[in-house]
Amino acid sequence: MYPLALADDVSVTNSTDGSSNCQDPNIFVRSLVQGKVIICMFVSSNYYEGDSLAGIIDTIQKIGAAGVVITDRYSGDVDIEYQPTFPTTFPSAVVLNGVDTQALLEYYDNNSVRDDQGSVTTFGATIRILEGRRASYTREAPVVTDYSSRGPDVDNMQMQAADVLKPNVMAPGQHIWGAWSPTSDAMAEFHGENYALLSGTSMATPHVAGVVALIRQRHPKWSPAMVMSAIMTTADVADRSGRPLMARRDEGVIERATPFDMGAGAINAARAVDPGLVFDARYRDYLQFLCAVPGVDEAAVLRAVGAPCPSSRARWCSDLNTPSVTVASLVGSRRVDRRLTSVGAENETYMAYVQAPGGVAVRVSPDVFTVAPGATATLRIVLNTTAPGNAFSFGEVVLKGDKKHTVRIPLAVYPAAALGP
Repeated sequence: MYPLALADDVSVTNSTDGSSNCQDPNIFVRSLVQGKVIICMFVSSNYYEGDSLAGIIDTIQKIGAAGVVITDRYSGDVDIEYQPTFPTTFPSAVVLNGVDTQALLEYYDNNSVRDDQGSVTTFGATIRILEGRRASYTREAPVVTDYSSRGPDVDNMQMQAADVLKPNVMAPGQHIWGAWSPTSDAMAEFHGENYALLSGTSMATPHVAGVVALIRQRHPKWSPAMVMSAIMTTADVADRSGRPLMARRDEGVIERATPFDMGAGAINAARAVDPGLVFDARYRDYLQFLCAVPGVDEAAVLRAVGAPCPSSRARWCSDLNTPSVTVASLVGSRRVDRRLTSVGAENETYMAYVQAPGGVAVRVSPDVFTVAPGATATLRIVLNTTAPGNAFSFGEVVLKGDKKHTVRIPLAVYPAAALGP
């Protein structure tokens, strides 16, 4: 065990100006820091002034301390949890949330003796930093990060919601360990390293691309829409213990995730290669979709895709044959048809189960159907407003096959009393 010391209490000036963030080794009293683990504060607002976790560790190494614990004292634009994580041989630990930070500081204060001037005379708190290369498993349901983009998608510059589900799906993107070019200068923390631990959409997309590659290897003739369908309809909405996926909000609150947080759910590579049914869409379907967007500029569609809007067109964007149903303004009733193509190896009978969104009645027909390999079936979903509200509500249609396939269709509906402006 090593004595624990707050950076402010072992600095030359004993002030919070420049000592707590541990970026300058010259402000510390070397005789006080020897053999101690130092608590340093990563101040989010200082991130834009060049402060970094790497800078903290470098400082503490230079002053001869035994180790460092880095916490985030203040709330700011940059959360310590999302700073670049990098390999180091120096004993280090990072406290990722305010609750644990408060507990650590209370423990330190309760075991420190101060004189009348507030200087610490006895450092009674002790600590040890254990092996950090061994993974720990919380067995908690996956959580959507607070920086992950949310739905609903929008139709226009007036930010009116569209009849489209976004995001499509959720994939691992927080603290992902992957290969890194040692010659890259993209991030100074990883220069010379062969691996890096990164976070963000840029780390989630490779997971999706890998699953797409697996699907295309098994089914090389599938269209992009079929591949997307396979990924979405087989996604997980709960963990192995049956606990629902969760989402972290901007305020740090963790709540049950909705389709506007996670899309269809968390990507499941094993099931995606054998989805049972797929929703296909081709060029004409997407053209119909574009031309159904409210207030669409038909000349812009012609310039973009090289074809005019058809004379007979879809009425709603929700008519696009996607593995989800989103209705941004449900007034009265709407019928949504979906074409399902069997990609299974044998005949399979499916039963439809409905979890209706709040304020909406859902009827599915047929509720039982059998489809042969390569054949197509049409599923009709009728939505009726029963209680107009002031927000989207969510549900799902689940198709369970007798050959063990399960196809999930998320529903996102805004039950309204009148059409939006």
